[in-house]
Amino acid sequence: MSDVAAEAGVSVPTVSKVLNGRGDVSESTRARVFKAMSSTGYLNRRLPGRDTSGLIDVVIDGIGTPWALEILRGAEEAASRRGSAAVVTSTMHDTFSMTAWLSRIAARRSDGVIFVLSRADHSEIEALTELHTPVVLLDPVGGTDPSLTSVGATNWTGGFAATEHLISLGHTRIGFIGGPQELECSRQRFEGYAAALRRARLDVEPELVTHGEFMTPGGHAAGKLLLDLPDRPTAIFASSDLQAAGVYEAARERDVKIPSELSVVGFDDTSICGYLSPALTSVRQPLADMAAEAVRLIFDLTDNPSIAIGRRIELATSLVVRDSTASPLPH
Repeated sequence: MSDVAAEAGVSVPTVSKVLNGRGDVSESTRARVFKAMSSTGYLNRRLPGRDTSGLIDVVIDGIGTPWALEILRGAEEAASRRGSAAVVTSTMHDTFSMTAWLSRIAARRSDGVIFVLSRADHSEIEALTELHTPVVLLDPVGGTDPSLTSVGATNWTGGFAATEHLISLGHTRIGFIGGPQELECSRQRFEGYAAALRRARLDVEPELVTHGEFMTPGGHAAGKLLLDLPDRPTAIFASSDLQAAGVYEAARERDVKIPSELSVVGFDDTSICGYLSPALTSVRQPLADMAAEAVRLIFDLTDNPSIAIGRRIELATSLVVRDSTASPLPH
């Protein structure tokens, strides 16, 4: 610790504060300590023998949704097959501090971090890089960075397939509910939707396009807007199954019957699809497989840090047709 303190130009107690996740240290000082720990080999000396902890960290926005549970199942199973364990941290509570979490990682070491965040701060990822900790981003993330390794799904293809399915049934007024517009996955799903309409020589009508959070309240609010239009859509493509569940509620409140009066398609194909009535048609996003691929990349980066930097892997989506879609009623 004395060596780290000297390298960073701080006191030994300050190094101790960083290691213990104390908040009374400035971000610039904390960054210098992280860098000094890396350059002095502090962490390596604390871990004799094989320089691994047997732990892979999964940092996720929330763990209470079917989407998140699929991700965690895939990560845990993949880590277990390699003799490691997954440590889950949820950022969706008031006591969470990324600064304190980074300090804990510096103290106990992690073999790699999988970020499953709607927004990832690049400075936080750089702090992990200073600790030589492999990082993989798992969709949804706020944009892309060619210097980072990431795993996603073919969101454009999924949006195209969902919309093309509705067009094939005879729908021409198809509403779209997107996630937050700043997210790359949201933009790609919309572009797939728009491309399918253009291919069928249908216009992208601004009044039929709305955005909201991926959760059920977001879908409910957006569904109300679309269903209250004077000329409401006969079909809606929602960018998540939870949004689609919100559309179901908005339709129920207005006595709009699914699928005879409104067809609905979701995205993710989580367990909720079978519990909704009628069962939800959805674009299957291979969430567990995506998480397993992220774990594999962590081990690849550990074995050879240069081979996967900037790699982007996308797993295929597919449409699963159930009972929530049908041809529109004749006028």
